[in-house]
Amino acid sequence: MTGPGGAMERLMASLGAGKARGLPPVERWNPPFCGDLDMRIAADGTWFYTGTPIGRPALVKLFSSVLKREGDDYFLVTPVEKVGITVEDAPLQAVEMQVDGEGERRTIAFRTQVDDLVCVGPDHALRFERAAQDGLKPYVHVRHGLWARLTRALAYDLLALGEVREVEGRAMFGVAAAGEFHPALPADGIGGIER
Repeated sequence: MTGPGGAMERLMASLGAGKARGLPPVERWNPPFCGDLDMRIAADGTWFYTGTPIGRPALVKLFSSVLKREGDDYFLVTPVEKVGITVEDAPLQAVEMQVDGEGERRTIAFRTQVDDLVCVGPDHALRFERAAQDGLKPYVHVRHGLWARLTRALAYDLLALGEVREVEGRAMFGVAAAGEFHPALPADGIGGIER
């Protein structure tokens, strides 16, 4: 399968789904704050409750479906309550990537560890942050201010698609997709990926 929708179709097929699952409208819910919960999402995407990893993927999926971001804070929300949780880096991890095409016509789709499916475009931008030792951490926007950090393997795969282009008079290294160039860093600063 090739073409604009091919990357997303392959991800959906790998899940055995015809279309993405519906999510609760957490962006419209504004319940009262009920305090903080001893829940943490580690930088590697592992969810912890009272210091213990949550080992049931279905439970992590459920919690992620009611995750909401307000400013720099993260909450689990229902229509009647809101509890704060700790997020060390990004609340989601991109664990699978499909690519079709080349250059700006390229389509890049991602699947998160909780089976969110996103295709890079206006609603699902790529962004890059500098990391320790001049490394680079790529992220993809999933929904309503929630970002997924790419696993190290996917980060290498994504950056292998990179190229240097002039952006506002400066040579920049980045990735072209969905009709746009997503600059990562100045071309003279290419170092690597966070170790």
